[in-house]
Amino acid sequence: MLNRIKKIDWLMMLILCGFMVISALVVRSATHNTSYVNFDIRTLMYYGVGFVVLLLMTLVDYRLLLKGWFIWYLIGIGSLIAVFFFAPVRNGARSWFELPGGLTIQPAEIMKLFLIMAVAAVLGRRQGDPLRMRTDVMAIAVVAFVPFALVMVQPDLGNAMIYIFIVLGMLWIGNIRYTYVVIGLGAVVGGLVLFVTLFNSFNDEIKTYLTDHEKGHWYQRINTYIHPDQASDDERRQSENAKIAIGSGGLSGDGYMQGESKNRKFIPYPYSDSIFVVVGEEFGFQGAAVLLLLYFIFIYRMIIIAYQCYDLRGSFIIIGIASMLVFQIFQNIGMMIGLMPITGITLPFISYGGTSLILNMLSIGLIFSIRAHQEKYTMDT
Repeated sequence: MLNRIKKIDWLMMLILCGFMVISALVVRSATHNTSYVNFDIRTLMYYGVGFVVLLLMTLVDYRLLLKGWFIWYLIGIGSLIAVFFFAPVRNGARSWFELPGGLTIQPAEIMKLFLIMAVAAVLGRRQGDPLRMRTDVMAIAVVAFVPFALVMVQPDLGNAMIYIFIVLGMLWIGNIRYTYVVIGLGAVVGGLVLFVTLFNSFNDEIKTYLTDHEKGHWYQRINTYIHPDQASDDERRQSENAKIAIGSGGLSGDGYMQGESKNRKFIPYPYSDSIFVVVGEEFGFQGAAVLLLLYFIFIYRMIIIAYQCYDLRGSFIIIGIASMLVFQIFQNIGMMIGLMPITGITLPFISYGGTSLILNMLSIGLIFSIRAHQEKYTMDT
């Protein structure tokens, strides 16, 4: 047990501690003088649970988990189906199970890790050989499409998009043929062109349909991104105020807990989805740059561990987790500065939220398990 703990990447652990401090401070700033004044304490509690989960996962041999990948996958699919029957509607979506004590669980978050293990198991069968279209690529597409469709119906566009980028990152490292990449890119570009064309051609009909089915926020977000000049003040308010608030921070920011009186008060969920606004406004470009540097080093260490793996399945899992985090970081920050459409994606390790934080800590624990059990892998083989 002690030998496994010694193989933890301590630089990543140090960065996680830094994320914990940053998250608690920023959440406290975003929630003071509100009814959410204890969210910073809850963040520290979630981190405490997360570190315990991380250490326990480090001790577990990841290959035992991989052997049951299909069971985990079915559990994840079952939980995604269950939300339609047992979860209440929150913010226009059925995505969370409510537990006693005000705690919530979001199955779409947990499904990310189950999907990564499922795709890694399928890719591992090829042992690094080029992927075949019908038996490999199409099989992975089916494995990913089922949770993607279920999450889209909730509706939860943000997590559905994460599933896509997880699979794309793992397919790339899994030695997909360049011809398949070209075909895929062509299909994506063609699909986007077709989508924009149909959206513009049937704009009124789409707006009426989505509004009647309580999905009007989908229309607002898509229309604001495609036609920012035509969007109403209400539709542009979050994006515009976010950019103004971040820009007002300048080089060094307005100072800790000094930005609440400006445009940030018009931005929903500053402690969660929009927490980067608080970072930019109070700590400025310098603070945002430090946070991005920490993310860069964190992801870099993941890639190094993946490169050092003897077991390709371990490398695939790590790249899947890295793809998940990279897209979440890019999407969350991008939507705050107007580069990406607004979705409900949190900023990893910084935004308030128990399910997403513990899932991320569990994912890092899985990476540490892969690193810790490489020696045993070589001895067994």
